[in-house]
Amino acid sequence: MAGSPVLYVVACGGPPAAEVTAFVVHAQEQGWNVCVVATPSGTKFLDTGRLAELTGHPVRSQYKQPDEPDVLPPADAFVVAPATFNTVNKWAQGSSDTLALGLLNEALGLGLPILAAPWPNAALARHPAFGRSVADLRGWGVTILFDPARLPAPDSGQGGTAFPWDELRRELKTLRARLP
Repeated sequence: MAGSPVLYVVACGGPPAAEVTAFVVHAQEQGWNVCVVATPSGTKFLDTGRLAELTGHPVRSQYKQPDEPDVLPPADAFVVAPATFNTVNKWAQGSSDTLALGLLNEALGLGLPILAAPWPNAALARHPAFGRSVADLRGWGVTILFDPARLPAPDSGQGGTAFPWDELRRELKTLRARLP
């Protein structure tokens, strides 16, 4: 994938993260060199070995040591799927206490294109801080794909059946067409 634009797919800890592998394959078919970064909770849902084999890059979830080389190429764009309540709120506050958040905050500062699909449960989506965080991120140029009507109930145990993978694929295709 040398010469291809680099897409970082950031997976947070939610059931839709189990479907990231299929999204990665789709992104590769669009011509992306894909790297997967996960929050610590996101790793629980991923087959990190399979993703590393598929992408040719290790799945990162922790900051590297200062004297270690960077193992991932620099990103040209980001997709955050799923973006949890915790990640959305911390990201909007500028917290970088995980590698995923640190990279997302840097991407905002660099003006890189970012697509995010928040996936809290319905009760958390109504929390006042969440609405402010989504509005702030949108105001800073992040494309947020969010439909509260599709969210699972707090006690449903449902996770990925209504997750907007198709919308993310369409938005990613549009983004890819705009890049060299």
